[in-house]
Amino acid sequence: MMGMTRGTRSKTRTTGRARWSSILAAAVALSALGASAALTACAGGVKAPPAAATAGAPAGQVHGAQSATATLESADDPKLSGTVTFTQLEDAVRMVVDVAGVSDAGPHGIHLHENGKCEHGPAGKHYSSAGGHFNPTGVPHACRESTTHHAGDFGNIEIQADGTGHLVVVTSMLSLGGPNSPIGKAVILHTGGDDCKTQPTGNSGGRLACGLVVGARGLAH
Repeated sequence: MMGMTRGTRSKTRTTGRARWSSILAAAVALSALGASAALTACAGGVKAPPAAATAGAPAGQVHGAQSATATLESADDPKLSGTVTFTQLEDAVRMVVDVAGVSDAGPHGIHLHENGKCEHGPAGKHYSSAGGHFNPTGVPHACRESTTHHAGDFGNIEIQADGTGHLVVVTSMLSLGGPNSPIGKAVILHTGGDDCKTQPTGNSGGRLACGLVVGARGLAH
């Protein structure tokens, strides 16, 4: 009987140790599995950031610059000053023109020209370096009210008796990013009014003032 009791106790101790070994092994396995899952999640976070982190680029990256400005200066009338501001809207560009010190009241043609140069020609012709109107679609000249006109046709700005003028134009023919951007081109204020029909410039007279259009960061391209 005593031998049988000792054998039973020995078997019980062996069985207990086996159970604890199994429990310990399971715990180690679970711990390793958790560590592996954490590493996988971390690696996944580096390789594939959540969609919300990359969805929707800022407007500035889609359209390029958000604004651009031209400062008008006149060789004929040093008192003349002016600012032309272009602002990117969702599907168009808003242009705001403010001028002062213009000698002659009345309508004056104002256009965006194809070259960003405000230099005089060899014969002294003012701002001939600006070239013709910006016209990427190759259509006839007209004023902005027409269904067909140059992208650079803004019509007239009305100059008051005190020499000031203000004009707001919203056009879908320009964008501050891409080939139809005014940046790197020149705004020309003319001595006379645009008749909206004479080709190719509307019989607006000489070039009174010129300003290079530069982006918000001072870039001309």
